[in-house]
Amino acid sequence: MSCFHQSPIALWAAAAANSGAELIKPKQAEQVTNLMEKLSLPALLSLIAMVFIGTLVMSKFARRLQVPAVLGVLLLGAAINPEEQFFNNTGVENLHIVSLTMLLFYAGLTTRIKNIRQFLGYGLMLAVGGVAVSSLVFGLIIFAVYALFSGTSNEVSILPLGICMLIAASLGSTDAGATLSVLSSVQRYVPERVRNLLEFESSVNDPAAILFLMLVTGIFYGSGHSAAIIGQGVVGGVAGEFQTFFKSIGSGIMVGLILTYISQHIVRHYVISRDQILIVGISIAIASYGMASLLKGSGYISAYVTGVFLASNIYDNPLITEELLENSLESFNTFTEMLVFLMFGIIIDPLNILHVLPEGFVCALSLMFVVRPVSVFLFKRFAPFNNRETILICWCGLRGAVPLALTYAVIHTIENIPSVTSPQIEMYTQQVEGLIFLTVLLNLALQGLSLPWLSRKLGLTGQIDEAVEAS
Repeated sequence: MSCFHQSPIALWAAAAANSGAELIKPKQAEQVTNLMEKLSLPALLSLIAMVFIGTLVMSKFARRLQVPAVLGVLLLGAAINPEEQFFNNTGVENLHIVSLTMLLFYAGLTTRIKNIRQFLGYGLMLAVGGVAVSSLVFGLIIFAVYALFSGTSNEVSILPLGICMLIAASLGSTDAGATLSVLSSVQRYVPERVRNLLEFESSVNDPAAILFLMLVTGIFYGSGHSAAIIGQGVVGGVAGEFQTFFKSIGSGIMVGLILTYISQHIVRHYVISRDQILIVGISIAIASYGMASLLKGSGYISAYVTGVFLASNIYDNPLITEELLENSLESFNTFTEMLVFLMFGIIIDPLNILHVLPEGFVCALSLMFVVRPVSVFLFKRFAPFNNRETILICWCGLRGAVPLALTYAVIHTIENIPSVTSPQIEMYTQQVEGLIFLTVLLNLALQGLSLPWLSRKLGLTGQIDEAVEAS
């Protein structure tokens, strides 16, 4: 397979270079050509280098403010936002497919079941059930907000319930990197088991959010549109939607198990030095997505499952330890996450944000103050945490790269709804992009800034908790 022989940069370039001519308007194609002609290769490479150096500067600036570093990267992308389009729609979508695959594979590698073994049941309830509850509640809130604002302004139209649910499903997962990067500055106030729960939840709810998005897409818009997300064949009827849903999960798990066995064989017999493990990891992740999709299953679930089982196995190769694959991919995962934030900021039209400012503020605040607490306290009776720890867990629902990457799956679904006209597609696309961008931005900024303060005010102590755990 070619994915085993291409470098990661080549894979990203191939995704971005996919022409998708049938999806590009003549004016857009001319803009791409003009921009490429204006920049020589040395100038283009210099520009890319400066942009990535800029992400480091913005990341450090954000960390000084005790907000997630990715917030600075998102704002940098929005500040750059060129007038001329550089990537076409298909290229951006393919780029995010590859990025999301790597993020899910790494999430599987970092799913530490042994760290929450004493409250694994609660962790699964929060990660899986929490996604379902928060997505359902948030979807209804978005629908109600747009219905309310449409009655007070002629410029706001009611969003269909199906699209509201798609937006809510894409915002269903929390981000481990953003949460833990903020909590690291107040580690002495955060019990270790709370950190372990948050890390486990954010790792597991990424695939849970994708499964819920697939289910919502199939129920509201038919399996033909759900197929666009999972590469699945079309089956008619409500029963067919669930058949497609469970078949995609089963195929993804099956391919993940097969790839795990193959990967172990490769690691045991063909890896001769530690510097080769990065190539193996990237190849396994992308092969997992590709093979599952070819078998009409969910490539994302396959990538996650492969990561989970690889992290749970002991390798016979003396050069390889259980942590080496995770450590080798950590920097690459950071690059992937920053690329998603940077690309989304660069591509989004600033006017789309202005169009959703009132509704976006209300929805974002509802997600933080209503939806997340409801999804946490609903399972409180099963939690081995006191009220102060539960409040901290409620306020740690930071959104990150996965919702941004899933935005394009939602837009792709909207573009293929037969009953929607071209003006409606444009309007719905603007609402989806603007609402998700504003929600993620406010979520990272407000919760990121207030998390250290809240941790101190709750009076929790990490060292004492660690000492208790050790005893």
